[in-house]
Amino acid sequence: MSQDILSDQQRHLAQLLEAIQRCAWFLQQSRSKVNWPMNGDWLADHKKDVNLFETLAAINESFAKLQDSLASAMRHSALLAGEPTDSFLKVLSLFEKQGVIGATSDWQRCRAIRNIAAHDYATHYAQIAEHFNLLNELADMLLLTSQRLVNWSAEQLQILPASQDFSTEFDSIFL
Repeated sequence: MSQDILSDQQRHLAQLLEAIQRCAWFLQQSRSKVNWPMNGDWLADHKKDVNLFETLAAINESFAKLQDSLASAMRHSALLAGEPTDSFLKVLSLFEKQGVIGATSDWQRCRAIRNIAAHDYATHYAQIAEHFNLLNELADMLLLTSQRLVNWSAEQLQILPASQDFSTEFDSIFL
């Protein structure tokens, strides 16, 4: 019976790792459609560009989904590794020590900007441009964290993404 529970938990992590690869690839694809950095005047001039704003919405969503997927996978990985998971700060500390994240403060910065995006409906184009420029900058950290967590899970837990559907695309992000 306990083997079935362990197998289920390992399978769940594998599915989370696949979700991370998918989210990372979509985030990178959306980012590649924008000329960075943006400025407020340029954004105001393009305020009715549906394709641009759909791309920016996709960046917001992919960033949030990637961070959420990473958080779930880190907590689950820590659990499978027998590490404390009673607070997410302990999980972050573990993965900072393991070199998966650069610093807990980087993660918290990503979380703050992600939460602002979910609840801020600014119409000042300079603020909107600043927000997306920051998301673009922080996305590099999330993508690197994704790569490191997928590698750490393979090395430490011998768990790979559930399928290879996005592995080639995911790997191409880092070439």
